[in-house]
Amino acid sequence: MPTSSKKYNVYGIGNAIVDIITEVEYDFFTRNEVEKGVMTLVDEKRQQHLMKAIDMNKSKMSGGGSAGNTVTAINQFGGKSFYSCLVAKDELGKFFLDDLKTNGIDTNLEHNTCPEGESGRCLVMTSPDAERTMNTFLGVSSFLSPEHIDEEAIINSEYIYLEGYLVASPKGLEAMKVAKKVAEHNKVLVALTFSDPSMVKYFSKQMEEIVGASVDLLFCNEEEALIFTGTSDLNEARQELKKIAKRFVMTLGSNGALIYDGDTFIQIEPYKVRAIDSNGAGDMFAGTFLYAITHGHSFAEAGKLASLASSKVVSQFGPRLKTQQVQKILKELV
Repeated sequence: MPTSSKKYNVYGIGNAIVDIITEVEYDFFTRNEVEKGVMTLVDEKRQQHLMKAIDMNKSKMSGGGSAGNTVTAINQFGGKSFYSCLVAKDELGKFFLDDLKTNGIDTNLEHNTCPEGESGRCLVMTSPDAERTMNTFLGVSSFLSPEHIDEEAIINSEYIYLEGYLVASPKGLEAMKVAKKVAEHNKVLVALTFSDPSMVKYFSKQMEEIVGASVDLLFCNEEEALIFTGTSDLNEARQELKKIAKRFVMTLGSNGALIYDGDTFIQIEPYKVRAIDSNGAGDMFAGTFLYAITHGHSFAEAGKLASLASSKVVSQFGPRLKTQQVQKILKELV
């Protein structure tokens, strides 16, 4: 059951991206000079070149974006989310907004009032080792700014969820700061995801700006934690994270996750599966976790459910689960 009378469990802010998901062999990266295993921002010309290099007939399209995947997961599990984003008045923009609507997610946008231009899209390349490599063209999403923040929706939320990818854009970083300030002023809890190692590595100053004195709940993976804290040891990293996050969730891939609930560390065991695509696993973990803690469950229970949900995501292609998969997972939460 929900633990609050607020309209939304989570108010998300992030890039609106349509994923184009495809499989590639290892030599694809060297032939096309793609840095494997990370998210790289590219211009439209570069992405068009890569899209010509893949087999579009074997690719599929999906609503995406880090925070977009997370708020979708929250709603799929039975929560209620709001998403602030920006798309263009084009077919991809309509696809993205229709996807939000299908999943019951409220947003700040109406397609007929969206700007002209190109909506954001991400080429998600999955290699045989199940690792995902992303090349993203942000399109109009790079112009997401404070004017796209809905203060009333933030006030009517239990948490705001800030997508780390936004630190790459000056306007996006400004929007994050405004949203965080509104949340803190109105006693709304602040959750942040680092999103990708590249964001912590190449935009460390901006990430430190948005973290500020602290955040209420931080989501990261092991690599991001080590880079941000400047440590080489997981035990050191988790002690450093306690200084900047009141609570945090650190995913550890095939080793499960480590959660700090503000008092104790909780080790979450992994669910053993054959991973074929890691795209969206962290987003699903965050969404399922946020759903659970806003519906009366402990951090340990939330971690177990999130671990199960993300294990289902990595054992298939694409970042989303089907309704019947979600219903089956929910039966595990007792």
